[in-house]
This record gives sequence, C-alpha cells and structure tokens, in this order.
Amino acid sequence: MAVHELIQNLRSFLPAEAVLYEAEDLKPYECDGLSAYRQLPMVVVLPENEEQVVKVLQLCHAAQTPVVARGAGTGLSGGALPHAQGVLLSLAKLNRIINVDPLARTARVQPGVRNLAISEAAAPYGLYYAPDPSSQIACSIGGNVAENSGGVHCLKYGLTVHNILKLRVLTVDGERLDIGSEGLDSAGYDLLALMTGSEGMLGIVTEITVKLIPIPEKAQLVMAAFDDVQKAGNAVANVIAAGIIPAGMEMMDKITIHAVEEFLHAGYDLDAQAILLCESDGSAEEVVTEIQRIHDIMRQSGAITISTSRNEAERLKLWAGRKAAFPAAGRVSPDYYCMDGTIPRKHLADVLRGIEQLSQEYGLRCMNVFHAGDGNLHPLILYDANQPGELEKTEEFGGKILQMCIDAGGTITGEHGVGMEKINQMCSQFRTSELEIFHAVKAAFDPAGLLNPGKAVPTLHRCAELGAMHVHQGEEKFAELPRF
Repeated sequence: MAVHELIQNLRSFLPAEAVLYEAEDLKPYECDGLSAYRQLPMVVVLPENEEQVVKVLQLCHAAQTPVVARGAGTGLSGGALPHAQGVLLSLAKLNRIINVDPLARTARVQPGVRNLAISEAAAPYGLYYAPDPSSQIACSIGGNVAENSGGVHCLKYGLTVHNILKLRVLTVDGERLDIGSEGLDSAGYDLLALMTGSEGMLGIVTEITVKLIPIPEKAQLVMAAFDDVQKAGNAVANVIAAGIIPAGMEMMDKITIHAVEEFLHAGYDLDAQAILLCESDGSAEEVVTEIQRIHDIMRQSGAITISTSRNEAERLKLWAGRKAAFPAAGRVSPDYYCMDGTIPRKHLADVLRGIEQLSQEYGLRCMNVFHAGDGNLHPLILYDANQPGELEKTEEFGGKILQMCIDAGGTITGEHGVGMEKINQMCSQFRTSELEIFHAVKAAFDPAGLLNPGKAVPTLHRCAELGAMHVHQGEEKFAELPRF
C-alpha cells in the first residue's frame, strides 16, 4: 500500500491531527531515551481509544505494514525505535485510570498512564504501586510492562511482572485477548509472564490491572560510605546473608556521587569511594530493629560513615539523588550510554574492577550506579558523539561490560530490555536452539513479523556472522575480555 493511501485510510477513522507524516511532525518520535539510535517513522498515529487501536492494527495487518508501539519514550534500549517503512503507534492518549479498587487492592489503567500517577490515585486509600523506575514521573505503565521495569524498590517488591494481575492485549490482526486473572492464579500457560517484557513484539497492551499494596507505616534510609568499592560490594552480600531483605539497596561509585551531589545537593559523602543506600520499611517496631541490624552490618563491613534519615524529607532527598543519576550524567558529559546488565551479588566488586579496567583501556569515564541488592548494574559510559568514532568505541566498551555479566553467570538486561542496543549480545547469551524457540514464540503470535520487527531477538544468520554463539565444545569465546 502506498504511503498516501495508508494515510488516507488511517484518516478515515482517526482525526487528521492524530495522523502525522510530515518530517517536522515525525522528528520527536525518531528515538527513545537512548538517543544513540535514530530513525524517522513513515507515519505516526495517536489513537484515543482501544477501538481505534484495533482499526490501526487491522489496517496495517491487511497492508502488511510494520507497527512499532510507543509509550512515553523513556526507554533506554532503542526498543521503541521506529521502522522506516512502518507505523509508529503511540499509546500516549490512552491515559485513563479506569478504576481503583481499595478492597481488592487493584487498579485498572490504560497503558499511557504514568507510573507515578497510579500511586497518586491510590494514595487516598493508603495504597501505592510498588515498582518505581527512576523515570517514574514520566514513564508509562504500558512501557513498564513491555520492558518488565523495576526500580529502586524492586529488591523487596519485585519487578513489573510480580505486580500485575491481568492484561488486555490486541494481537497483530486486532483480536482482543484477556491474559491473566484478578485471582491469585489462572489456568493454562503463564502468558502473563510471557507478555511482560516482550517489548511490543507479541501484542499491543491496551489495559493493565496492577496490584496495590499498603503504604508502609514507617520507612527509614541508611546511607553508608566506604573507602573501597569492594567493601561496599561485600556489605551488600552481608546484608542479604543476614536474612534482611531491604525495601531498596542501591550503590553509587565516586564519580557518580560527585556528579549527583553537584546536581542535586542530596547530602552524599564526597570523600567516599562508594556509598550504599539501604532502606527498611514496615511497622515502626520492625523498622527500628532492622535499621539497627543494618547499621551493625555496615560497620562490620568497613563503612567509614553511617547515617540514617531523620524524617521523610531527608529520606526522599537521599532517594532523589539516586534517581537523578542519569540527568546528573547529562550535566558532566555531552552524551552517555546506559548499560543494564545483571550479575550474582557475590561478583559485584569483581565486575566493577573489570569495568574500571575497560574504562582505562578505552579512555572513557564510566559512572556506576545500580540496584545493588539484586545485582542489576547501570554503568553510564560518558562520551561525545561529536567526536568521530567515539560512539562506536563506546558501544564496544558497553558490549564487553555485558559479556562480563554473562561470564559472571548473569544476564544482559535486568529491566531496560534488549531493543536494538543489546541485540548482538543476545547471540552470546543464548544458544542456537534457545533462539529458535524465541523465534517460534514470535511466529505463534505474529507470523509475518510485523510487530516491532528487528528488535530483541536476533536472526540466527546475524549471530553466525558475529561469530558469537556462546561457548561450544569447551571453546571459550571472547577470551580476551578482562577476567575477575
């Protein structure tokens, strides 16, 4: 179908202002939060309700036109990168909170609802939605489902997949599916978990039923400063080994501490090589006891200073600093490349040493900030895209970080998804037989490959060309990488 005919057909059921095709109107949609990859879509559509989304999918399916779904555009893996010959389907106008049920402790929302808006709507009932990505003031719940997002409190309360009950999903040809249940379980295969984190490749989510939990009676945050990153890494393991599951446990290294403190003045120790933020929440009695235990463990682990938030304002300010790490990086470097690998906690210190070696090798600074409790790393490689070859050097640096995560027994993503950024590393993470299963699942939902094509799951041909198909017959690939 020719572009002008597609536009005419789309305008037959969408308002003229909801179908964009001029270059100046398409420009804001050329990338997501990971701006290293850019591509103008052929057409952008902004439907206002589910029925219009159904019609968009039916039209594109009949015309065999690719469709890429987009939420708030805060993604960090190029997962919402447009297709040059496709339709970018923005779900931003599907932004209603349909209802909040305080008795069932659930909320039904559309995909364009902001993450934080759910907690704001639930607050009058003493409830909130637990997953809290750093971009929660802007990111949409539909995007959270697509990427299986987490946040600073994911250690205790889990990722998106642990906090949703039901999805309304549209297939590539516009058929409606209700996946999951408002009960504790549902019969059949766990399609809810399959759809969560599928990056818009299996269906389009138009409604989400989320779990809500009671706002804790009390929450306090411990900040512990260390003169050595390895000591901080060991402290993380010691807290978990003691049987404590903090509400959140985050680590930042020296370069990150300085960048954040200059940006937000959160009160971080500028003499520290690393700081840990460790939060306890629950009843007042539980928090008092747990905070004392955390203090003891931090002291025994070698912390040079330990402080505890004295009130809610101090607690929120300390967390605000952690959540401002990404914008703080934008103040100290023209560009930054955010990675998202996950490793077993016991390897934190070793992997950080490996990242430091790579930083020196490539001559690029790297800020390290991460969900220490579950080993989810977010190295921010600082670079200047205006310098010829520097982006390519940065991508290579990032690829080696992800390879270290794999070698440590971890994975190439914890919450940002694969998108375009990490598609090559999928060839190293998974064997040929595993990738074939991924392709079979994709084909079962989307036989023609029209939904978000070219993302997340590489072709076997691509992997063969890269020569990076895992470790076979005792032969170790990437032997030149830093080891620990």
